[in-house]
Amino acid sequence: MQFSERWLRSLVNPPLDTEGLSHLLTMAGLEVEEVEPVAPEFSGIVVARICAAEKHPNADKLRVCSVDAGTGELLQIVCGAPNAAPGLVVPCALVGAHLPDFDIKAAKLRGVESFGMLCSARELGLSEDHGGLLELPVDAPIGTDVRDYLALDDVSITIKLTPNRADCLSLVGVGREVSALTGAALTQPSCEPVAPTIDARRAIFLDAPEACPRYCGRIIRGVDAAAKTPDWIRERIERSGIRSISALVDITNYVMLELGQPLHAFDNSRLQGSIHVRWPQVGEELLLLNEQKVMPDGDTLMIADERQALAMAGVMGGEESGISLATTDLFLESAFFAPDAISGRARRYGFGSDASHRYERGVDYALARRAIERATRLVLDVCGGEAGPVEEAESEAHLPSRSPVRLRTARVRKVLGIALDDARMEEILKGLSLQVESTESGFLVTPPSYRFDIEIEEDLVEEIVRIYGYDNVPTPPPHGSLAMLPSTESGRPAWAVRHRLADREYQEVVNFAFVEEAWERDFAGNAKPIRLANPIASQLSVMRSSLIAGLVGNLVSNRNRQILRVRVFETGRCFRRSADGAPVDGFDQPVMLAALAGGPAVQEQWAMPSRAVDFYDVKADLEALLAPALAEFVPCEHAALHPGRCAAVRLDGREIGVVGELHPSLVQRYDLGGAPVVFEVRLDAMMEARLPAYSTVSRQPAVVRDIALVIDQGVPVGTVIEVLRSVADPVVRSIDLFDVYQGKGIAADKKSLAFRILMQDTRRTLEDAEVDRAVSVLVNAAESRFGAKLRG
Repeated sequence: MQFSERWLRSLVNPPLDTEGLSHLLTMAGLEVEEVEPVAPEFSGIVVARICAAEKHPNADKLRVCSVDAGTGELLQIVCGAPNAAPGLVVPCALVGAHLPDFDIKAAKLRGVESFGMLCSARELGLSEDHGGLLELPVDAPIGTDVRDYLALDDVSITIKLTPNRADCLSLVGVGREVSALTGAALTQPSCEPVAPTIDARRAIFLDAPEACPRYCGRIIRGVDAAAKTPDWIRERIERSGIRSISALVDITNYVMLELGQPLHAFDNSRLQGSIHVRWPQVGEELLLLNEQKVMPDGDTLMIADERQALAMAGVMGGEESGISLATTDLFLESAFFAPDAISGRARRYGFGSDASHRYERGVDYALARRAIERATRLVLDVCGGEAGPVEEAESEAHLPSRSPVRLRTARVRKVLGIALDDARMEEILKGLSLQVESTESGFLVTPPSYRFDIEIEEDLVEEIVRIYGYDNVPTPPPHGSLAMLPSTESGRPAWAVRHRLADREYQEVVNFAFVEEAWERDFAGNAKPIRLANPIASQLSVMRSSLIAGLVGNLVSNRNRQILRVRVFETGRCFRRSADGAPVDGFDQPVMLAALAGGPAVQEQWAMPSRAVDFYDVKADLEALLAPALAEFVPCEHAALHPGRCAAVRLDGREIGVVGELHPSLVQRYDLGGAPVVFEVRLDAMMEARLPAYSTVSRQPAVVRDIALVIDQGVPVGTVIEVLRSVADPVVRSIDLFDVYQGKGIAADKKSLAFRILMQDTRRTLEDAEVDRAVSVLVNAAESRFGAKLRG
C-alpha cells in the first residue's frame, strides 16, 4: 500500500515528523517498507510567466523570452522548448538555483545573454517528460517557490501489510490506525448522500447472493468524460502509485485509495436491461479492459446485463462496456463481494488488479453505499451531469456478521506480563472504534464491519499491545535458579561425541530434514517415505529416514568446487514408519550420527604415497569413537552400500548401525569420482560409556609371542579374535592381528592370520612353560573351533 504523507496528514495530523510516523506505523504492525520523496532536492525555482518570445537571431530552434519571475523586472532567458509562448506559466530557475543535476549561472547562448532557465518536468526530476516546458495553471501566483506551490516536500510511504489487515488498504484505514496510536483527531471524508435529480435507474438482481450479498448502482447522465482531472486528485493518486488516465477513472481510483472500496464505471449506453450478478454461462467469453479474452471458469463471478457479460466481478471490467472520453452516461458500481468468491481468480487468469487485491483480503461490507455517494459527488463536481437514485440489492442472510468477542482483563495482563489497568484497556479498544461492554471478568467487544481479523480473544490482546506500544513493554533480563545437572561416568554428552569426530578431521554439517524422494529410494531403499503435506519446495517433499543422502549431497557440493578430500558428519533426527508403541503413533524418530569420508586418506605430503580412503580407515574412526567399548562388525546388505564392503555394527549384541563403502551404481549416478565410505549409527549408543576400572600397572617384563593360523577364507577375523579372547589365560593382556596373507604356500580357499600375543603378570616374571601353555590354549581353541592349522 503506497500513499502520500501529505494526503494522510489531511485526514489525521499527529505531532510527528516523517521518521517518527514511519517508526510508529512499523511498530504497530504496518511495516513501512519505503519512504521516497516525490521530488528530488532543488532550490531557487519559482513560478514565472512568459511575457514575450522571439526567435533567436543565431539559432532556428531557440527563442529569446522575456520572463516575469516576480523579481520586479523582466528576465531575458534563452529557451529551446517547442511550447515556449507568451502567456505560458512555467517553472523558472533563477541564476544561482540548484537543480538535481546542475546549478544555474548567467550564460551566453549563441551570442545572446540568458539569466536563468525555464524548466521541463524532467529537469526538475518530476518525470521523464522532456517534450516541453512544464505548464502550470495560468492563475499560479508569480514568484512563488515551485516546491511550495506544487507541494513537492511531500513523500510517498509504502507499507507492507499482512493479509489480515485489509482495512488498512486505504488512507482512511491508515488514518484510523494513526489516530488510535497518537490520539490525533481523524477527519473523515464527506460521504453525504447526493440527492437524485433525475429518475434514471437500472434494476439489479443478485443471482449469486452467497458470492455478492450487496450491490449498489447509480446512473449519472450528461457527464463530460473529457474533463481535466483536478490537480489535487491527480497528485494524490500518482503519489500513491496509480497512473492518471481520465477524470472518471481517476475518481474511482481516488475513492478506492481514500476509503478502500473498489468501484467500477460502465458506459450506460452500452448496457441493456437489468444488471445481474451471476456465475458464468457455458461457453461465455469476455474481453477485458487489458485486451485479454477469457473464458471464465464456473466459479468466477460475473457482472452481466440481459445480453452479455460486462465484467469479471471484483477483478476487472470488460472492454465492450468500458467508459471512454466519448461517454456521456455512466452506470457507477459499488459492491461487496465475498473474499472466497474473488480470492485467486485474477492469478488464475494471469494478471492482477488493485480491486482484486482488496476484495480477496476483505472489504468493509458496510462501505458500498458511502463509497458510491462519495464518488457521485466527485463526478458531479469534476465532470458535471445529473445523478439518479442509488439502486441497491441486498441479501442480508449472506452478509458477514461481527460476533462479540469476550476479553478477560486478567488474561491480558498474564499474556503481556505488564500491569495494564482495565480503564487503559477500555480506552485502547474504544480508540480502535470497537464497541466495548463491561462484564464481570472484563469486556465483551464487538468489532466494526471493516475488521475481518478480530475473531478470538488473542486478537484483542494483540490489538491492545499494538496500541500500547511494543516499545513500552519492559524487557527485564531473565532470571532463575541454576542447578547442576547430573552427569555420570556411565554416559557422555552428545557434544563430546561430536568433539571426538572433529578431532579426527571431520567437519560438522547441518542438512534439511526433508529431502528429495529419489534420495530416499537410492540411499535408504525407502519406497514409501513420509510425505510432507505442504513442502516448501517440490524437491524437498519427503522426510529423511537416513542421514547418508545429505552427506553425499555435501560431498557433491564440495567436488563441484574442486575440493576432493572431504570429511563430514551430522547428528540429527530421522523419520521412519514404525509399528504400534512408538513414541509418536506410527512413527519412529531416532537421533542418528552419520559420517562420510571421501577422497585421499591423508592430505598430500612427501612422507607417504597418496591413496584413497577405504573401509578400514572409516572403521578405525568408528572404533575410536566407541572406545573403550569393542564393537562387532558383521557382513550385511544395505541399499546404499557396496554389497561386499558393508558391515552391520553391533554393540553388546545390539545392532546400532552400519558402515561401508557407497554402492558403485550411486557413485556413477551422482558423479562422485571415487567411492566414499560412510557410517550411520544411533547416537544414544555412542553416548553410552564404560565405567573406568582400575588395574595395577605391572613392573614385570612383558612376553610377546607371534602365531600364524591357517584358516578357511570365509571365517571372519573378528569371530576368531572373539573366540581367542574368550579362552585366553589371565596373563594374556592383548591379542592383535598384524598380518593377513594369501598366496604362495597357502591353499586358494585358505588364509593366514598372524596374531601378536602380549602376556604379562603384575607380581612375577612369567616362565617359558607358562607362556607356552597360554599360547597352546589359544592354538587348540582355534583348531577345535575353526579347523585352523598352525603355520610353520
